[in-house]
Amino acid sequence: MNNSHEGLGKLQQILIETEDFRRLQGEGIRDQIVSSIYEQARSLTERVMRVKQTKVNLDRKFDDILTSKVWGYPIMLLLLGAIFWLTISGANYPSQLIAKGLFALEDWMLSLCRQMSVPDWFSGAFILGMYRTAAWVVSVMLPPMAIFFPLFTLLEDLGYLPRVAFNLDKFFKKAGTHGKQSLTMAMGFGCNAAGIVACRIIESPRERMIAILTNNFVPCNGRFPTLFTLSSIFSALLSLGQGTVIATSLVVGMILLGIMTTLFVSWLLSKTLLKGIPSTFTLELPPYRPPQLGKIIVRSVFDRTLFVLGRAVVVAAPAGIIVWILANLNLGGVSLINHMAAFFDPLGRLIGLDGFILTAFLLGLPANEIVIPILIMSYLAKGALVELDSLESLRLLFVEQGWTWLTALNMMIFSLLHFPCSTTLLTIKKETGSKKWMV
Repeated sequence: MNNSHEGLGKLQQILIETEDFRRLQGEGIRDQIVSSIYEQARSLTERVMRVKQTKVNLDRKFDDILTSKVWGYPIMLLLLGAIFWLTISGANYPSQLIAKGLFALEDWMLSLCRQMSVPDWFSGAFILGMYRTAAWVVSVMLPPMAIFFPLFTLLEDLGYLPRVAFNLDKFFKKAGTHGKQSLTMAMGFGCNAAGIVACRIIESPRERMIAILTNNFVPCNGRFPTLFTLSSIFSALLSLGQGTVIATSLVVGMILLGIMTTLFVSWLLSKTLLKGIPSTFTLELPPYRPPQLGKIIVRSVFDRTLFVLGRAVVVAAPAGIIVWILANLNLGGVSLINHMAAFFDPLGRLIGLDGFILTAFLLGLPANEIVIPILIMSYLAKGALVELDSLESLRLLFVEQGWTWLTALNMMIFSLLHFPCSTTLLTIKKETGSKKWMV
C-alpha cells in the first residue's frame, strides 16, 4: 500500500512541477505517466531482487539500431523486401510443379469421363470449370503463402514486428489511425483476408475499422501474378525488354502506391466517416527471443496458410462453374460473357481499359488469380479457362486487342486498387458483423 501511495505521489509531483501542463496535449501527459509507471516498477524490482548485469545489454544495442531514425527504416525495408523477394522468386518453381501435377490429374479425369461416356456439359462444368479454377488457385496461392507466412511468423517470433510498428507509428498517427495498422497491412501482402483478421490486435473499434477497410490497398498473393505479368508486358510494350529487374521495379512502385493510398484513405476516413482522436500507442518492446520452430510451423501453416487457402478454394470452385456457363451459353450466336463485355465496354474505355478487362475483374471476384485466364479466354473466345505458353504470346494477343503501354499501366493500377475478392469481403463481414461495412 505504501508503494502505491508513493507511486501516486510521484505522479502528482510530476504534474504539479510541469509549468506548461495546460499546454501539454495527450501525448505529453501520457509519456510522463508511462515514464513514472516504469520508473516505479524499476524501483520496486531493485528492492526485491538482484539481476545479474552483463557488460553489454544486447537487446538495447539492437533496439538502438533497429528503431533509430537513421538505420531503422532502411533495415526494415531491407528485411521486408528480402521476405518479399524470397516469396516471389521462390514460389515460381513450386507453383509450376503443383500446376503440372494438378493439370495432369485433370487430363486423367477428362479421359475417364470420355471412357464412361459422361455428357460434355458435366465434364465441362465440373472439370474444365470448377476443378481447373480450383487447381489454378491452389497452384498460384499455396507456394507464396507457404513461404511468406513462415518467414513473417519468424520475424514475429523473434520479436522484430513490434519494432516495425514502433517505426511506423508516427505515419499512421498522422493519418489519424493506430501504429499497429502497419502490422496488419504487412499481413495483407500475404492475403488481405488474413490481414483483416489480424486487425483484432487493434483495441480501438474505430481504428480497427479503418485498418479493415484499407487493408485491400496492398496487393495480396492473388494479385501478385497479375501485377508481375502486366509489368513484364508493360516493359515489353515500351521496348524496355522483359527483364526481371524492370518488372520487379514496377511492382515495387505499385506497392509504394498502395501504401500511400492506405495512409491517404485512412486519413480521409478518420476525418469523415470514422472521426475520432487517435488512441495512444504505448508499446512495450518485448525482448528478443530464439524462434520456436514448432510454434512457427503450426501458426504459419495451419492457422494461416491452410485456413486462407481453404477459404479461397471454397469460394473459387463454384465461380469456375459460373465462368464456364457464361462462356458456353450463347444468346443470338454470341456468348453471354461477350454480351457482358459489350455492356461494360463504354465504361472500360472511359478509364483506359475495355469491356473484357472489366468483365474479367467482375468474374474474378471469387479469386484474383483467375482474372488473367478469364481475360485470355474472352479474347480467344474459348469455352474454358486457358493460359498461353509464354509472355510473348500473351503480349501479342493483347496488342491485337488494341493494348498499349498505357492500357497495361491502367490495368496494374486498377488491379491494385479495385474491390476486394469475395474471400476478403466475407472476412470483412465476419469481422465487422455488418453487411453495410462489407458493401
